Amino acid sequence: MASSADVHVRICEQEIIKYDLEIKALVQDVSECTGPQSKLTDFNSQVKEQFCNLRQRIQDLEQMEKEQDKEFDKVTLLNKAEGHRKQMLSNQTAWRKANLACKLSIDKLEKEDLLNSEDMSIRHRKMTKESLAQTSSGITESLMSIGRMMAQQVQQSEETMSTLAMSSRTVQETNEEFKAMTGTIQLGRKLIIKYNRRELTDKLLIFLALALFLATVLYILKKRLFPFF
Repeated sequence: MASSADVHVRICEQEIIKYDLEIKALVQDVSECTGPQSKLTDFNSQVKEQFCNLRQRIQDLEQMEKEQDKEFDKVTLLNKAEGHRKQMLSNQTAWRKANLACKLSIDKLEKEDLLNSEDMSIRHRKMTKESLAQTSSGITESLMSIGRMMAQQVQQSEETMSTLAMSSRTVQETNEEFKAMTGTIQLGRKLIIKYNRRELTDKLLIFLALALFLATVLYILKKRLFPFF
């Protein structure tokens, strides 16, 4: 075998080994894939590409075997090509098994997700109904509370009107009493004027008028402050 041919054979075998290792790594990725389906599809596309490269390099090696002059070299390359082809077939079998396992796993996860989604939807509807019931109860309670507050306001308004009416009567009665007191004061003034020449009498009358005035004021205040006594 010529030296340049040996170099080509070694390069071809190195590339075959490289593609074989890359395929094994991708098959492992496929077996561990849990989805989504697009990810599995991407892995499979890469595996197909590497299988195509590997197949081409094995064919190249088989072609080099035919170009050998020595029978020993032909048998050696033929055996290597057969070994690589068997390894390729083994990788294809592992790839199919990994794909099957991955698809079953994805289907299982999708079914679980669907069931969980339906369960979540049921729980959501249940929670929505409960929330609506609570909201309705809260609104009813709020309306009842507003009704009670309005009733209290009406009662307070009635009490205020009653108090105002009583106050109005009290003011009117006080006005009448002050009118009477004014008449008493005017009478005292007339008496003072009539007897102004008599000093002692005047003082006595003034004292009596003041006493009468004070008694009247005290009587009015007592009546206003202590109406029950």
